[in-house]
Amino acid sequence: MTAKYPSVRGRLSASALTLSFLLAFGAPAAAAEGSAAAEDSAAATATAQTDDDEVSRGDIIIVTARRRQETAQEVPVAISVIRGDSIEATGNFNVVKLQQLAPTLQVYTSNPRNTSVNIRGLGVPFGLTSDGFEQGVGIYVDDVYNSRVAAATFDFLDVDQAEVLRGPQGTLYGKNTTAGAINITTNQPTFDFEGRAEVTVGNLNYRQAKAAVSGPLTDKIAARIAIAATSRRGTLFNTRTDRWINEQDNLGLRGQLLFQPNDDLSITLAGDYSRQDPECCGTAFVRVGTTQRALNRQYDAIIARLQAANPNYNYTVPSRNVYDRLTDIDASLSAGNKIGGASLRVKWDVGPGTFTSITAWRFWDWQPENDRDFTGASVVSRSQNPSQQDQYSQEFRYNYEGDNIDFVVGLFGFKQRIDTQGTEQQGIDATRYSLAPSTDPTNVYNRPEVLNGLTAINTQYLKADSAALYGQVSYKLTPELTIQPGIRVNYDKKQGFYQRVVTTGAGQVITSCAPSATTGNAVLTAQCGVYQPQLTTPSVSDWNFSYDLNVNYKLAPDVLVYATYAKSFKTVGINQNGLPLDTNNQPVLSASTVKPESVNHYEIGIKTQFLNRLATFNLAAFRTEIKNFQATVNGGQFGTVRGYLANAEKVVSQGLEADFKIRPSDRFTAYANAAYTDAKYKKFTSAPCPPELSGGTFQPANAAPDYSQPGVPGALSPRQCDISGQRLPGVSKWAFSYGAETNLPVTLFAKEGQVYLRVDGNYRSHWNSNASPSIYTNVKGYALTNFRLGFRGDGIDVFGWVRNAFDVNYIELLQVAPGNVGLIAGTPGDPRTWGGTIKVSF
Repeated sequence: MTAKYPSVRGRLSASALTLSFLLAFGAPAAAAEGSAAAEDSAAATATAQTDDDEVSRGDIIIVTARRRQETAQEVPVAISVIRGDSIEATGNFNVVKLQQLAPTLQVYTSNPRNTSVNIRGLGVPFGLTSDGFEQGVGIYVDDVYNSRVAAATFDFLDVDQAEVLRGPQGTLYGKNTTAGAINITTNQPTFDFEGRAEVTVGNLNYRQAKAAVSGPLTDKIAARIAIAATSRRGTLFNTRTDRWINEQDNLGLRGQLLFQPNDDLSITLAGDYSRQDPECCGTAFVRVGTTQRALNRQYDAIIARLQAANPNYNYTVPSRNVYDRLTDIDASLSAGNKIGGASLRVKWDVGPGTFTSITAWRFWDWQPENDRDFTGASVVSRSQNPSQQDQYSQEFRYNYEGDNIDFVVGLFGFKQRIDTQGTEQQGIDATRYSLAPSTDPTNVYNRPEVLNGLTAINTQYLKADSAALYGQVSYKLTPELTIQPGIRVNYDKKQGFYQRVVTTGAGQVITSCAPSATTGNAVLTAQCGVYQPQLTTPSVSDWNFSYDLNVNYKLAPDVLVYATYAKSFKTVGINQNGLPLDTNNQPVLSASTVKPESVNHYEIGIKTQFLNRLATFNLAAFRTEIKNFQATVNGGQFGTVRGYLANAEKVVSQGLEADFKIRPSDRFTAYANAAYTDAKYKKFTSAPCPPELSGGTFQPANAAPDYSQPGVPGALSPRQCDISGQRLPGVSKWAFSYGAETNLPVTLFAKEGQVYLRVDGNYRSHWNSNASPSIYTNVKGYALTNFRLGFRGDGIDVFGWVRNAFDVNYIELLQVAPGNVGLIAGTPGDPRTWGGTIKVSF
């Protein structure tokens, strides 16, 4: 325990006024929001051996949050450190599941492409994904930036630990991120032969296998290879197809070669490939809410008319209780997903510092099939937007460490291209589902061929280039006081192309939806109400300068206080999925680009260790103000396939975080986290209306929580509402996680070891699942509890587990069906699952 760690200076990066109260008593498998007890080198050297033995019961967690190895408790940043064994122990095998251990992390997914990763409610706009904006939360794996958030849905591959950094991270990371970063470190090749294997089986036909082996090829070259595979039966039963859907089907492979010719130079070549091919991702009926449409054009009335017109086909949902886990969606489903790449990392110790180069290429191939009307009716018979992405990145970084001054300076370049070929097609029921009913047999409502087969073919690409120069200096004014300024200069350029070609069921191309074409033509008017041809070629470039300042002070050897201010930005965005229409049914070209976000972030915090460093307590408070917040807008129509981006005037997220962790003995550890987050639209005067205010002629100018009736003075357009003061979607005000483990020494099968019992849990208060908060999309709070009982000894760990032990019913995501018909669909969370795991290592 007397090993010397690199000096730890405070880091100038904005991150934490959110309450993350973390009773983290970290054992070998204890999660650590707020990390474990760090050891001061000089103090450790002067401490008696008996004291060292006591302190050794406290975990030392080494992090690379500031691009160098140092102990977590001395880093003046709000950071959650979750070790690989903690991730495995709680069954959280990807970033989506990681939020159960990190209360201020919010991850929501309707499919791998449409995945939102936010920290403190900030990161990406809630709703369907657009390629035209940047991620506010960066995901890094071994220093390589993953631009496709779909990476969050893949299994972790041989992970050593994950660090969740909260707040802007632009002055020490290659790609600028305004809300935080998830820094994942994998296990590296070793010159000692080692390996591990793990097999898990459980209910729902759950199967998971993992293996990794590492060792020398020569005295200067080492290799490591890891593989993981997961499969599980789905959790929704489709009565239409007689199949379980929303299954898991993952396979991942990672290999690394390390060349270390001497102690000063290491070169690592890494490659990885992962694929998913589940029948996914469907929804179930949740509820119906009244919109501003005429009552005969709302969901229940529409379904009744469809049933009357076609009595041989069952349009009635199999259950109106989402927790019966039944659905009848009729379109084919697929979530084919491949991701991978290669990287070359060079680390060279040059004098007092280290030069690092990371060269990387990554790809993503997305092959989806969706049911976008969320019903058993053939309204949208086909919906898919396959995409292919390539990204290239190069980062050079130099770290210098001196007696009183440290600094990091870096240069980062990034280039990507994304191509998408989208298809959306109307089905046989679309006409009677979408159009106003009529008893006139010649009316378009009574002519199914009007919309049946109507198809929109979308062709689009995005070219994005960015470059940045960043740096940070840590200057020790006194042994206790350190100041850390940092700067970033960033250039971004984006070029886009979007073309929508619309054809009728008879194959005729619709060339215009202008009033001059639709006037007097009821058929064309109906068709243009669903899809409109468009062609846009947005292009934009921008320079940005950002900076931050951190001041930290050691009140005592084990008490660190810090304050941070960060001026950051999220770069300009472009609309890649079609534009809103004007009164002439023409695209609004001025909406092709959206303004960059301007971020002001404030944070104070304290990190402490006590009880001879067997316990830690950390507290932080933050306030983040964002002007021109990039939000997703969708008018609720089928024609706006994925929504478009617009700017909300101002958003504010503020809160408190705290963590407490203790390990009083080798026989007991525990942790607990809590977070309070108050995230709101401070001003958003032209937001999309919630479903209860959609579908009418006028909408109220102020959508207060009680939702005034439409038609009041000051009404906005039919698709806009003032939601200023409303909470941001997807954010719980309160979130907690906790865990504890106790063990007893035993001898079992002639092998000495421990029998242990572990409990983990998390709680989230209610949150809203719509971009504009709705009374119909409020998700109730819930608490989940997991148990684990097992035996571990030298090289073996055998345990049984149960997750969601009390079989709590909860919702993972709610979605508003298009068409303003009042249908709310959703995805229930996993039921109680149980199984057993065998792990061996050598």
